[in-house]
Amino acid sequence: MTEFEKMRSQQLYDFSDPEIFASLEHAKEVCTRLQTMTITSDGYREVIEDLVPGIPEDSVICPPFHCDHGNGLKIGRNVFVNYNCTMLDGGLITLEDNVKVGPNCQLYTPHHPVDHVLRRKTVETAYPVTIGEDTWLGGGVIVCPGVTIGKRCIIGAGSVVTKDIPDDCVAVGNPARVIKKIKN
Repeated sequence: MTEFEKMRSQQLYDFSDPEIFASLEHAKEVCTRLQTMTITSDGYREVIEDLVPGIPEDSVICPPFHCDHGNGLKIGRNVFVNYNCTMLDGGLITLEDNVKVGPNCQLYTPHHPVDHVLRRKTVETAYPVTIGEDTWLGGGVIVCPGVTIGKRCIIGAGSVVTKDIPDDCVAVGNPARVIKKIKN
């Protein structure tokens, strides 16, 4: 198994691996080009599709935007990602259909070793993040590695989501906690 395959399968991997480094370098170059654009700029669509393969035509990521790879982002239909978001996609980050992501949100998949000696090495594990359909992340939300947020949820601005959130919930705070069940 390659280091890249280990990264995507929640195993300890070496992030200094040449294949991983090449993926990181490509994303950094494309993100740099994206920073000089708006969603209506000539060439925006080609650049965002180079960064995030398979992004649907009706989904939008507003620059500035930062990610580790881009190819670890699985974007559904009618997704809107507002300005200045960061998505560290060593593990897969899935935004299902109709997800709305407020400005300055951060979605993290990397998890460094707990053992301080191992943490000195160029190894980590990446755990996937999933945001369910029709969910809205308010501005400044942070989602930690391995978290799944259910469908039709609202996560209050500034919340730090450290654990899974079930479908149809409003969650707020640091750490985020469910404060209300949404009745549909």
